[in-house]
Amino acid sequence: MESIWEQTSFGRNYDLAVVGAGITGLFTALHLRRKYPERSVLVLERGPHPSGASVKNAGFACFGSPSELLHDIDTEGEAAALHRVEERWRGLTELRETLGDAAIGFEAVGGYELFAKDSLLYTRVAKRFDALNAALHGIFKKNVFTWTDQRTPELGLHAGHLAWNPLEGAVDSGMLMRALLAKVQGEGADVRFNAPVGSWEDHGTGVAIQLASGATVKAARAVVATNGYTRDLIPATDILPGRGQVVLTSPIPGLQLKGTFHKDEGFYYFRHYQGRVLLGGGRHLDKPGETTTEEGTTPQIQNVLEELLRNTILPGREFSIEKRWSGIMGFRKHGGPPVVEHLTPNVVVAAGLGGIGVAIGIRVARQAAELVGN
Repeated sequence: MESIWEQTSFGRNYDLAVVGAGITGLFTALHLRRKYPERSVLVLERGPHPSGASVKNAGFACFGSPSELLHDIDTEGEAAALHRVEERWRGLTELRETLGDAAIGFEAVGGYELFAKDSLLYTRVAKRFDALNAALHGIFKKNVFTWTDQRTPELGLHAGHLAWNPLEGAVDSGMLMRALLAKVQGEGADVRFNAPVGSWEDHGTGVAIQLASGATVKAARAVVATNGYTRDLIPATDILPGRGQVVLTSPIPGLQLKGTFHKDEGFYYFRHYQGRVLLGGGRHLDKPGETTTEEGTTPQIQNVLEELLRNTILPGREFSIEKRWSGIMGFRKHGGPPVVEHLTPNVVVAAGLGGIGVAIGIRVARQAAELVGN
């Protein structure tokens, strides 16, 4: 029994429906509204607010540590790996220009990678350090990484070696998503929360999206931007979920740590946050178990994170864990770039951002918007 107002203002058909109000989904809506202001756009989000990895990450504005980039070069080839770095760097630049540093809580604190003294990983990276800088020179026009072992004591760390990168930083992911949501809504897109999607069907002349509530949303075209949850709507995709567990310590008096830090090819990552340490990672310790969309934590990974705090990040310091959580990322089964392609003539998928959504979400969204426009 809808009123005429509900029918005309909320029950209408849309030109575009975006499933997922994360970074990719909201930027897709923003790009479409700006490119085609006459088109109506609706974003559907399962949670009461943007609730995927976009608001459950550790708030890193990064493009890759030395060991991670060298691993990518070895597994994907130099051209593909460098292209991904350039996309990440361009994405971070566009993100800051579009939303503004103050609105996203950006801190230009730089990025580090830690190595244990004389570890095999350090030896491998050190041998190729200059070659990596040379390869990145075409993107950044200067050397990106330098060794800065002398900073280890002033940061309060127990580590053998530190690689420094002045171009990375930290963001407040909650502020970022609030700013992006406000901009999308300010541009005239509708955003509907608590609207989980159960299924969709392309009828050729349009798309019918069935909500879990039983209601149906009709749109001329649709974009599925659900990243780690993509298999729920596209079972045949090669995008797998990857859970990232995170801990936040209580305030540490006199905390020396400042910056964003990576360890072990990016599988561990930590930073300062309001006098606390924010630490995540360890997914590689149990990849089968962490290939899940179930939010939660496990003793195996939580114990390792606490050990890393105790032995490396806060050696000799007392601390307690104030908060624990996890976020669901999306990864290609065999690695590689995000999936941005037509599933059917009227449905596009944009997902599989590989844990680097803050950097590339805006770029992936632009590709999705272009496909929808075509």
